[in-house]
Amino acid sequence: MGRLRTLSGDAVVAILREFDFVPVSQRGSHMKLRRVMGQGQAQSLTVPRHRELDRGTLQALFRQACRFIPEAELRRWFFAD
Repeated sequence: MGRLRTLSGDAVVAILREFDFVPVSQRGSHMKLRRVMGQGQAQSLTVPRHRELDRGTLQALFRQACRFIPEAELRRWFFAD
């Protein structure tokens, strides 16, 4: 695996918007994103909107997003190879 990029919360939100996730709520600095699939199945992710996300937080967001989006499509956004 390559090296994890340094990303902000807003950058992660922008990446997830590319995959049809839309913001549905925000409480404090945490934004909840959701997309609804063809059969009404909702997929949700929560992203902290910090200036710079810790590597562990970014890795956890990547793993969670991989539940809904193929890893091959997410890698180019999260990792510098």
